[in-house]
Amino acid sequence: MSATEGQRAPALDLPTDNGGQVSLAALKGKPAVVYFYPKDDTTGCTREAQDFTALAPDFAALGVPVIGVSKDTVKKHDKFKAKYDLAVVLASDEDGAACEAWGVWVQKKLYGREYMGIERATFLIDAGGRVARAWRNVKVADHAAAVLEAVKAL
Repeated sequence: MSATEGQRAPALDLPTDNGGQVSLAALKGKPAVVYFYPKDDTTGCTREAQDFTALAPDFAALGVPVIGVSKDTVKKHDKFKAKYDLAVVLASDEDGAACEAWGVWVQKKLYGREYMGIERATFLIDAGGRVARAWRNVKVADHAAAVLEAVKAL
């Protein structure tokens, strides 16, 4: 399965930073932004989280939660969030089930070496639980602002 525009969003029910839990089912009737990223405290992932954090008040004003998902542990998420004072929910997908369901666990290539990893991808879920927009192979620069514009257009 994969998260595709126009289709119902795959299930998402994961533990989050600060001992929380996030579930798309619990958000039913509200739009949400779900973004997948490879690893806490790496350059691109930190920049992406900071960019979403900078726009957090704008997303909140529109009633749209922003949820970052990686395979890092909740404990690592807590450290990452505290270190950079992040204002997004960070969900832990340690077993990779959500990454598989959303189609972001993919074969990657770096310096000629192939390996499996998380594709940087963002999904805008509409109030009906469908994928309104999907950004695949995301480039971090200006991405959070583009997602905010798409939320405003919902």
